[in-house]
Amino acid sequence: MQETAGRLRREYLGKKETRPSRTGFFVAKILGWRSVRHLAPGGGLLQNRRMNTPDILCIGSVLWDIIGRTATPMRLGSDVAGRITRLPGGVAMNIAMTLRRFDLTPVLLSAVGRDAEGDELLAACAGLGMVTDHVHRPESLPTDLYMAIEGAGGLVAAIADAHTLEAAGDAILAPLGDGRLGTADAPFGGMIALDGNLTIDLLSQIALSPLFRAADLRVAPASPGKAERLAGLFDHPNATFYVNLEEAGILAQTPFTNAASAAATLIERGAHRVLVTDGGSMAAMADASGVLTALPPPITVARVTGAGDTFMAAHMAADLGGAPPQDALHRALGAAAEYVSGVSL
Repeated sequence: MQETAGRLRREYLGKKETRPSRTGFFVAKILGWRSVRHLAPGGGLLQNRRMNTPDILCIGSVLWDIIGRTATPMRLGSDVAGRITRLPGGVAMNIAMTLRRFDLTPVLLSAVGRDAEGDELLAACAGLGMVTDHVHRPESLPTDLYMAIEGAGGLVAAIADAHTLEAAGDAILAPLGDGRLGTADAPFGGMIALDGNLTIDLLSQIALSPLFRAADLRVAPASPGKAERLAGLFDHPNATFYVNLEEAGILAQTPFTNAASAAATLIERGAHRVLVTDGGSMAAMADASGVLTALPPPITVARVTGAGDTFMAAHMAADLGGAPPQDALHRALGAAAEYVSGVSL
């Protein structure tokens, strides 16, 4: 079994792990005490891991996360002591990181600059067990960055500079059409995690493209400000949306007070399947068969950046392992709670 993403992050930072590995317990808890190594939808076998065969494609932002954290409450203009870290990040990267916990092999499709920062970033990704062979490397664009400040109450402010990913456009999708990962006649038929940092035009193209018609699409908006970009993907027959309560309201152009009503409304608006989270309050999953709800475990918040990506990746792994819908929802909430509490740091 591979090391957890949290441990690999610590090793990347040069810190030594002194605690026993929690990987076996963590994976068993998410997957109902069954290893995902040999399971595929319907209980079949996954393709041989030693052949480095991709289980899931992660399409979107792969960049450097620069995160400042402090335990001090902050307001506009605050200048306080804390810790600043630089780690591989981005929605696609964060999802891939969590998927590695379940011994899945994610392939990254993104744009990373041909600069020293990009070389270091891709080396770090490869070291964490991700396939980086198909990442687009534009000549004249810098590697993207995300910067966030987290205080005692959670996220204070953040800025995402994903201009290189946006400028690359459909160049990042080339492997899906040129035979490396699929063609128009034989499209990739596995899970694809898609993040909302892509442009509206590219997301609209994906919704109608024959390259994605056989895929099990899993879609995240990246941030509330980009949630409305996802509306065009409602037409895809196999798309699952992972949004928080605010993002659901933006997509539906209606404010919601709870996750269950938000999920039900998005299904009425044409979505195939939706999962809606609301911090420590009730979460919901809805499809044509109805709405399921679950409460996340109570925790003390240690961090928030990447929590939604962890929830999404854990749910994908549970689905891939054949978990019933209610169990998959509970396991994803448990994984996100451990992440937010700092247990899997």
